[in-house]
Amino acid sequence: MAGIEPDVSKYQAGDPPSPEGLPPDVIISPDTLRANRLPPGQVRTRKWPVLHAGPVHHVDRSRWRLKVYGLVEQPREWRWEEFLALPQVRVFADFHCVTRWSRLGNLWEGVATREIARQVRPRPEAAYVVVYAVDGWSTNLPLEYFCAEDSLFAWKHDQEPLSAEHGGPVRLVVPRLYAWKSAKWVTAVEFVEHDRPGFWERLGYHMRGDPWREERYGEPARPW
Repeated sequence: MAGIEPDVSKYQAGDPPSPEGLPPDVIISPDTLRANRLPPGQVRTRKWPVLHAGPVHHVDRSRWRLKVYGLVEQPREWRWEEFLALPQVRVFADFHCVTRWSRLGNLWEGVATREIARQVRPRPEAAYVVVYAVDGWSTNLPLEYFCAEDSLFAWKHDQEPLSAEHGGPVRLVVPRLYAWKSAKWVTAVEFVEHDRPGFWERLGYHMRGDPWREERYGEPARPW
């Protein structure tokens, strides 16, 4: 990546890290510019808790694939080396878990979701995506959040490759929604016309998950 490497050592202590002084190529998530960066009901943590349903999955990069299909003009599938060859971006963003912790000032690196959408060319009727991970896990989100400027498929966090515990080799990162939407161990994305509940949404989590509106839970979704 071009530009001076930002100092991430300060991210673990003191005041919440600020986007000030970051290299110009880093995409700044707009929520990091708020005067109060903690959504309602959230508490800041300097650690990075590990939370997910089921076991930690250790995915072999040589076998990893990202398949993108559904309401698109050009379905695609990328292997690990092909994924790394795509244009890379860096994003400075906060991260809010529905269990009420927030980790402020994360530096993510990976492939912009907009780049993936550009390559597959969503059809006009595509309004949502369903993101799939290992073992059939899934989550849903509106296309506008998936294609936001600060959303990406990340393989690095604070300059280090993502560990398996945090979703490596690749996880989705959607900073403007609660972290369960930022699926770990991503394997596929389906573009769809109608909203379709994923794993946690079927159990009563909110279909959208905006932390600033405290959209944690809703009525259990109907079986799909």
